[in-house]
Amino acid sequence: MGDGGGGRPFVLLSVAVSVDGYIDDTAPDRLLLSNEADFDRVDGLRAWSDAILVGAETVRRDNPRLLVKSAQRRRARAAAGKPEHPRKVTVTAAGNLDPDARFWHHGTEENPPLVYTTETGARRLVERLSAPAEIVALGAELEFGALLDDLDARGIARLMVEGGGRIHTAFLAGGLADELHLALGPALVGDPRAPRFLHPARFPGGSTHRMELLEVSQLGDVAVLRYRPQETRCPNPTTTTG
Repeated sequence: MGDGGGGRPFVLLSVAVSVDGYIDDTAPDRLLLSNEADFDRVDGLRAWSDAILVGAETVRRDNPRLLVKSAQRRRARAAAGKPEHPRKVTVTAAGNLDPDARFWHHGTEENPPLVYTTETGARRLVERLSAPAEIVALGAELEFGALLDDLDARGIARLMVEGGGRIHTAFLAGGLADELHLALGPALVGDPRAPRFLHPARFPGGSTHRMELLEVSQLGDVAVLRYRPQETRCPNPTTTTG
């Protein structure tokens, strides 16, 4: 498996998209673009990771738990001296997070959820949160390079990023992603109000830059494409073995 190198974690972006590039629709319930086999693949990636990062909008919209579901994988992590679940990480500029969200569940004093925010957001979160959490103010604005440096200092070598669109855009536009795993679900959304995978941005190399395609696999009706966005700090491919 690939590990971090060069002073920052290995960053793996994981996303499921519709054929027309959306990550959800506008219905109240979350749109499931993957299938059970792909959910299991993602669970393997979670078990591989030291930490899982999502943005505040994903916490608010999807209310994810971000846990390793497989008992076998949890036991393997424990046998390796790791917590059963990777550390949860979120990013919020304003600190507008629900203190009752499932994101805070399963946090412990030894492995609390980690929140990167601004100085203003940190003050709001200190007032609102009662669950175990570690709050890191990055300054007046969010800076993802500084975020990765801080994670590296905490011993995080493998970071899995699960969204949403603003977060994926920030990592790709900043040249901070080592791999992109794109699960293509056989659906069309077609609603301009629905959230898309990426937002407009200036990406490294512009539209003529071609990412390296590392692998294409089929899981039932889902196609999984594995890309290297640019020269990676880690020359080893990322693989999972359950």
